[in-house]
Amino acid sequence: MKAFQLADQRIAPGSRHSVSIPAARLYNDTPMDLHAEVFHGIKEGPTLLVCAAIHGDELNGVEVCRRLLSQVDPKTLHGTLIIVPVVNVFGFIQQSRYLPDRRDLNRCFPGSERGALGSRLAYLFSETLVKSATHIIDLHTGAIHRSNLPQIRVNTENEAALAMAEAFGSPVVLHSRDRDGSLRSLANELGIPLILYEAGEALRFDYAAINAGVNGVENVMRLLKMIKGRRRKRVTPVVAYRSTWVRAERDGLVIPKVELGQVINKGQVIAQTVNPHGEETYPIKSLVNGILIGITNIPVANEGEALFNIAQFDAEVVDDAAESVDVFSETYDGKPL
Repeated sequence: MKAFQLADQRIAPGSRHSVSIPAARLYNDTPMDLHAEVFHGIKEGPTLLVCAAIHGDELNGVEVCRRLLSQVDPKTLHGTLIIVPVVNVFGFIQQSRYLPDRRDLNRCFPGSERGALGSRLAYLFSETLVKSATHIIDLHTGAIHRSNLPQIRVNTENEAALAMAEAFGSPVVLHSRDRDGSLRSLANELGIPLILYEAGEALRFDYAAINAGVNGVENVMRLLKMIKGRRRKRVTPVVAYRSTWVRAERDGLVIPKVELGQVINKGQVIAQTVNPHGEETYPIKSLVNGILIGITNIPVANEGEALFNIAQFDAEVVDDAAESVDVFSETYDGKPL
């Protein structure tokens, strides 16, 4: 087994090494580094990159990475594990989804060595870390004031990525096409299987989502034969090939009638819009059958705003999806430890 090379560092077999990669400098000349923890195993195997906080305010993945650091033993590892808890270090410091110039880092890939800040950071991450990997797990949450049911987003046409998604163990796997400038799009171009884990809300810890994330990464590592042991396949995911947002039809207060993970029937009243100055209510109905996988946490909305995200299933599959959510809820009770 040869030493693993990352940036200008050499990591010996059976060892862990912290690698700091200079990324940029702040206005006051303070250096900003991209930190990676590298576990290099004793035998040949894949190189798995696990990264979080491409959007700087999405914190569940950061905690997933932190927990993984104490659970991996390089002396029993096959292959190499690279963990980057915080990719968007600028957004993380500011508790912001975006970079200081308001750009979305996940629309900047593959980046440019001479571009703006987002393009330069994307280029550095791509050239140094992404191209060192054979497989990638990208950890995300819902946006600010929006919660997501734990789910894997993946291009289901990629067989290797789909196998990773099914092994992970989230209740729902959602087919998702690559978006221009995203890490997923770059990985696809490079032929690297990537899955994206979405769970919880920005700027909040969701311990059920975190616990499931740690187990999910370990399940994928077992699939790839990087670590020994049986996969904890308590949850059998259901694959959804499309999803739809239900939007506010009127301005006013929104009173939800459903919760994340709940089975939704076409025509079902899932919320009511009320005028804060009156008693008249207006129903919001679902146009599809499925499972609720995303919900806004702000109880006021203007007409047209997205409120509920529903993963669509055929009628005969909805019961399987509901069972998957129930098993997930029983398995991960949300406790911190």
